[in-house]
Amino acid sequence: MAGHGEEHPHGADRLCEAGDRVYSRAVRRGRVPRPDAEPVPCLLDLALLHPDPDDMEWLVPTSPQEVMTRLLHGLYDEVSASRRRMGSAVAAFEWYAGLGGPAQGAGAGEGAAIRVLDGASRIQAALDAATQACTTEVLTVQPGGIRREHELSEGLHRALELRGRGVRMRDLYNHVARHGQGLLNYLELMGEAVEARTLDEVIDRLILFDRKVAFIPANADRTMALELRHPALISYLVTVFERLWRLAVPLTAALPDTRIEGISHREQSIAALLAEGHQDAVIAERLGISVRTCRAHIARLSETLGAASRAQLGVRIAQVGLDRPPRGEDRDAAEVSLPVPGGREVPGGPGRPGVPGGPGVPGQGSPTAR
Repeated sequence: MAGHGEEHPHGADRLCEAGDRVYSRAVRRGRVPRPDAEPVPCLLDLALLHPDPDDMEWLVPTSPQEVMTRLLHGLYDEVSASRRRMGSAVAAFEWYAGLGGPAQGAGAGEGAAIRVLDGASRIQAALDAATQACTTEVLTVQPGGIRREHELSEGLHRALELRGRGVRMRDLYNHVARHGQGLLNYLELMGEAVEARTLDEVIDRLILFDRKVAFIPANADRTMALELRHPALISYLVTVFERLWRLAVPLTAALPDTRIEGISHREQSIAALLAEGHQDAVIAERLGISVRTCRAHIARLSETLGAASRAQLGVRIAQVGLDRPPRGEDRDAAEVSLPVPGGREVPGGPGRPGVPGGPGVPGQGSPTAR
């Protein structure tokens, strides 16, 4: 968020100590005298306080809920822009990698900034090497639905090895993964070594080791992957992960209430994607559910909202305010890490061979299999 200036280089998401005291007092009491805010002009600049229409010598606070909504809209736009930039960067480097020529062969060895891994065996070997070299942290994004028991157990020994070396792991999943008992059992077994959070939508599969090497899909059928070691690309991917992490909901916390009777959190997510004009299959893919389940939710939405047709359902979705992704409102409003949906532009799901998502990656016999 934009800062106030040299004295108050911050936004509404991280108030200075003096600003926090005055705004907290205003929220508790309903208003504060104007002189109280003179040492903290940032509160007026950030529209956290404004004059009381009934008495201009007093200032009243903007409600925390309104401030939170404003912050979340800005964060969601930033993450969306980051996803688009990441997709463009990967597409560009994939095109360059396909040009061939002597320079490509000369840089294809160990330590190359960008290496194309063709086939499940090469992908697995590269992941094994990165796992063995990892000493501090593994970050993963795991799109798709519920993790099957055999997928989670295939790479369990590698995950336990990482835990034994004190490596911390953080994983992002779709909300639907919460319904898999296998994932809950795995996280219980791993204890504090693994922390998991969920979003309505996540980007395509990503694995980051020690913030030094990353693996991402390189083609649609997941038979190829990119191994990335370029510091700028790694830094960019870490930033994308950290922003999604802030917006995600801890697996141990309940999903935020939609505040609309009869509408579940998942149905709110589906309604927002319907409002964007997506077909059932696309919605199902992005949320990690089956098309059949997606259509069942759409049928319940129609019944709850009293819509007799798909067109009427779109109108009703807009009328009741379901045409935007769900926003989390139940976590501490003082944090920026409030739950809003992430998203991913590239379709993907579990159970495919090859690249993150196939053999040798989290979810299917990988170093951090889930």
